[in-house]
Amino acid sequence: MVDQPLREIADERDVRIGAALAPGSLRSDPSYWKRAKDEFNAVTPENALKMGPLRPSPKTYDFTDADAIVNFGAAHDKYVRGHTLVWHNQKPDWFEAWEHTDDQIRTFLRDHIHTVAGRYRAKIDAWDVVNEAVADDGTLRETVWSEALGEEYLDLAFEWASEATDADLYYNDYGADAVNEKSDAIYDLLEGMLDRGVPVDGVGLQLHALGDHPDPESIAENIERFRELGLDVQITEMDVAFHRGEVPDDPLEVQADYYRDVFEACLDAGCETIVTWGVADASTWLRGFADFPERYTGDPLLFDERYDPKPAYDAVRAVLED
Repeated sequence: MVDQPLREIADERDVRIGAALAPGSLRSDPSYWKRAKDEFNAVTPENALKMGPLRPSPKTYDFTDADAIVNFGAAHDKYVRGHTLVWHNQKPDWFEAWEHTDDQIRTFLRDHIHTVAGRYRAKIDAWDVVNEAVADDGTLRETVWSEALGEEYLDLAFEWASEATDADLYYNDYGADAVNEKSDAIYDLLEGMLDRGVPVDGVGLQLHALGDHPDPESIAENIERFRELGLDVQITEMDVAFHRGEVPDDPLEVQADYYRDVFEACLDAGCETIVTWGVADASTWLRGFADFPERYTGDPLLFDERYDPKPAYDAVRAVLED
């Protein structure tokens, strides 16, 4: 008897298990395509919907790669997350803030949000509207958007997105998965936005567990307090790696135990969407980003280089079947 795919088990439990997708792999690798189709009921573009890839020139949008992923999700009845409308990184190479007035930057950002969110109004279920606006010390990160528009750019981004789409609108960030200084600051930020009537529907906790693995009990406590604010909470970019030089004797089992503990804690706390940042270890971002290959192990996902399920896959499956 063939084992039931993970997505079917998730569907039966009415939860979402997702993966971030890369268009090149989706087009060229049949094993990647099949795992993405069969095992996940939620998808998000890893990079294709970020501003830089979408904007090759000042007057041009290129939606080719984004369409490939969004249409794949729609064709296979998947929940589609859009990532991301506003971020301080991966801006277009040609965009230089000092060449524009503050009013021009405001118009540029509004038009970008309206154009991109509006294009996918019928196909994207949730948007990471603003990504990583809070610095590691809990202060508002200084970005081109904050310098031109002040903290108001957050409110405006959500308001403009709400004008263009009926999708649920999320604030997304890293390093705030558990209760800590940064998640406290994000809590205060979102509480203030809700008090002002800003249309925020949820918060995305990235959960890149790289070397340091946040305590699952604290993650659950964090989820619960955001839910008490009236916000949905999703795990949006999960992967689990180890520091080079600090790899345990049985890394696959330790990794599996952590996936199991996190899934159990998150589901029990009311988080019903968990997205892993990639499909398989062969294409994880940890193998090609900055100095990460020297800092972290490159096997953080549920499937290995050959797309075979790992102990982490079995652990997640066991939680969903419980």
